Amino acid sequence: MKRTEYNFSGKKVNCVFDAGFDYVFTMAQKSKLIFLTDEQVFELHREKFTDCTCICIPTGEKMKTQQTVDHIINRLIELEADKQTYIIGVGGGVITDIAGYVAGIFKRGMKFALVPTTILAMVDAAIGGKNGVDVGYYKNMVGTIYQPEFIVYDYSFLNSLPVKEWINGFAEIIKHACIKDPELFVMLEENTLHHIQSDKPFVASLVERNVAIKMDIVTTDEFEKADRKLLNFGHTFGHALENLHQLPHGNAISIGMVAACNLSEKINGLHFDDAQRVVKLLAKYHLPVDIETDYAKVFEVLKLDKKREDEYMHFVLLNKIGEAEAKPVQMKFLQENIKQIL
Repeated sequence: MKRTEYNFSGKKVNCVFDAGFDYVFTMAQKSKLIFLTDEQVFELHREKFTDCTCICIPTGEKMKTQQTVDHIINRLIELEADKQTYIIGVGGGVITDIAGYVAGIFKRGMKFALVPTTILAMVDAAIGGKNGVDVGYYKNMVGTIYQPEFIVYDYSFLNSLPVKEWINGFAEIIKHACIKDPELFVMLEENTLHHIQSDKPFVASLVERNVAIKMDIVTTDEFEKADRKLLNFGHTFGHALENLHQLPHGNAISIGMVAACNLSEKINGLHFDDAQRVVKLLAKYHLPVDIETDYAKVFEVLKLDKKREDEYMHFVLLNKIGEAEAKPVQMKFLQENIKQIL
């Protein structure tokens, strides 16, 4: 077990790597722990929740709504949760987002911890304190930035993770390589998903490396005034596609990264010429790189993205692999060129 502490503006967050699930019982008395999870995680790991108080919701992005949050809050009231109660979110990105949102608003803030159970949640969704819910087609339209006390990495959850969820998570790993870590990009080029999956120490080191990349960004820029924006690489088009087509998050972000690479080649002043290298790596890890879509509908969703300011959208573009920057792109340019970009 390895414990690393990260300092945010108002809280210290402890990442506990290679820990057993029992670590969560050291945080507080068992009677003060309320576990939030989904039906799939609960059924696959029922033994971990023995004699625990659980709030269990159906699985899937469709549950990431204010209605679900209201249901959870009503259950917390019924359970007489107080300011000494810990909410423990155990699951993938939907659960980590909802757990953080509920903890941030219930009784104006209570303690919570996360136990991410997917690659995507381990390297991305559980880190940085961003949380919230979707509103219709619009991803994460409502939420807060609120940090957990602990993030506990129990790699045994990965033993039951379907291959499609490994693929889904590797989109965020490739994203980190594209924006900050060219050596990681080369390492991914030299390996395969199957090889990485079969090497547990490799998986652990890969998770820790990606946590360090994201934590380095978000502890410096907790409220997205500067470098944190780089983590949106691939997410502008990706979020628009995700709910329009009901795509897994990583699949949508993969297509979004290809669009961002294409845009990087088109924007004056950038000299990015490695789009095909990025496309090849995404395809190597079985991620989609294009999609048939209704471009007009995509643009309509794009117009209400949180990163839009007046007639510009702030896009994360690549100067080269490992070096990214956020640049304003005219909405009119995006509308006129969307078929060539996406």
